[in-house]
Amino acid sequence: MQRLQRIMEASEHFFGSQTYSLNSQPNSMVQRIPWFFLVILLSGSVAASGQEERETCLISLAGEEVSCPISIQQRFHWVVKSAVGPESLTAGLFLAGIATGRDTPEEYGPHWDGFGKRYGMRLTGIATSNVLEAGFGSLWNEDPRYFRATDQPVKRRIQNILVMTFAARRADGSLAPAYARYIGKTGSNFLSNTWRAGSVSSVNDACVRTILGFVGRMGSNAFAEFWPDARKHIFHRKHRGDVLRQFGRQ
Repeated sequence: MQRLQRIMEASEHFFGSQTYSLNSQPNSMVQRIPWFFLVILLSGSVAASGQEERETCLISLAGEEVSCPISIQQRFHWVVKSAVGPESLTAGLFLAGIATGRDTPEEYGPHWDGFGKRYGMRLTGIATSNVLEAGFGSLWNEDPRYFRATDQPVKRRIQNILVMTFAARRADGSLAPAYARYIGKTGSNFLSNTWRAGSVSSVNDACVRTILGFVGRMGSNAFAEFWPDARKHIFHRKHRGDVLRQFGRQ
């Protein structure tokens, strides 16, 4: 906690005392995005390090068979499922639709052709990020998968969602900063600048996309944590309603 506080105090001093020149706009918020992005990553790393011992108990493998360490086949399966699984493809439709409605970037246009380009751009970015994360993670046995805290109170489950956004499990089951994820999300967003539209291919754009990537990862963790329980509850109620209706007809 003290390390995290020192980082935040240093960043406040840095932002308050320094000015930079980017596109001739001194002191603008746009100039500070890369440094803000760096502070976010450092803060996440410190938080993840602090949780390494305390949060290991949050990992639950109930109803799920997971080998430790993760195998090459399981790593490949994670890359494919995270990129083209139902959850990712559905989110892509939603996000591409919003971007098309806002006509961002304007080079793609507000029509179906532009929608397809935006959808494909997101898909290539996610695939690149996942390949980088899985590849680099294999060098130090970083497991990219999310593990639910099924038997914990809601507060602890939410805490697990937040921690696992910046942390990953190692071969021995402990939690540590997800360095491969940092590399994957940062590297893919800067690399994609080479094939993105010119209006969204600056350093600041890449930093913003990286931050949003971690926000998306947090949302994905939340979905993985709570949707199985919600689905069980929904289908249980539906089944119960069908039984009652059948009983009423008799």
